[in-house]
Amino acid sequence: MTVPADIETPEILIDRDVLARNIVRMAEAVGGKGLQLRPHAKTHKMLEIARLQLGAGAVGLTVATLGEAEVFAADGVQDIFIAYPLWIRPAQAERLRRLAASARISVGVDSAEGAAAMGAALGDAAGLVEVMLEIDSGHHRSGLLPEGAVSAARAAAAAGLRVAGVFTFPGHSYAPGMAPAAAEQEASALARAAALLEAAGFRISRRSGGSTPTAMLTGRAEATEVRPGVYVFGDAQQLELGRCTPEDIALTVAATVVSRHDGGGAAPRRIILDSGSKILGGDRPAWATGFGRILDCPDARITALSEHHATVQWPAEVELPALGERLRVVPNHVCVAVNLVDGVAVVRGGTVVDRWRVAARGLNR
Repeated sequence: MTVPADIETPEILIDRDVLARNIVRMAEAVGGKGLQLRPHAKTHKMLEIARLQLGAGAVGLTVATLGEAEVFAADGVQDIFIAYPLWIRPAQAERLRRLAASARISVGVDSAEGAAAMGAALGDAAGLVEVMLEIDSGHHRSGLLPEGAVSAARAAAAAGLRVAGVFTFPGHSYAPGMAPAAAEQEASALARAAALLEAAGFRISRRSGGSTPTAMLTGRAEATEVRPGVYVFGDAQQLELGRCTPEDIALTVAATVVSRHDGGGAAPRRIILDSGSKILGGDRPAWATGFGRILDCPDARITALSEHHATVQWPAEVELPALGERLRVVPNHVCVAVNLVDGVAVVRGGTVVDRWRVAARGLNR
């Protein structure tokens, strides 16, 4: 696909057909294993994409913040999981009460103190909110060890909250070769925590896991649902991990060559694009070979980002793009890139067919 003539760069493009294919493929794969799909909407933050996911069979959405939950609930989403250990204060409690009055809301907790604070803040509305206990399965970010789940669940129950299940985020799967091991650790942690809770008298109806790298590896014996997010678009990290192919990339940033240098002396052969960190984001894990990829030149590497410049080292055997040529850039971390813009251009067959607003952009609380 070429960049449509009416696009002003830099701008995010969504390939409508690739997006739809990615959504259906994940829904069918997850459903075929007897699991439920609860995609993480922090990746796209768009009402139109949420509707496509729900239409393909997703049971609800995952979000990261109250603000994101409010946006999707206002659009009619009836089942929302805020997969974050919220520390609830009075203003947040009022927002959570309003949400729970219009949709099924579940919230992450990873401490007895957090559960007690949430129940106290919600008061007589505590029973409207389901609690999911976050379990650390090896990523070592937030989350309880499985052995700590019972004390947190008891605190939640004492505070009037309903304990529905356990969840984990195998974030260490976002590293070369780690997905199989992370999936095994996810399964073990969820099973151990659920068994301990059930032995203590809690009814565990949900075991929630799965990131984009591990969603296809999660089995029904370990989990009841998975929460991948990046799969709708793909990104340069997933390309480098081998979890998707160039044909699976639905989101790119259209960029223009504003400077070119054919080498000479110690200077590298390179081009400069008008797509810097303010649209690509600045994420680059230690194992990544660049700050993004050029979709139609896989051997090129984005070696540096400034706010409005992307420095691209161009392979010696490939003709250097001309000044003014427009290229498609794949961001390293697509979730960050989407949150940097107000809207995106939706493209089909090289033509802009729609524009979608990033409805939950910037709602970090």
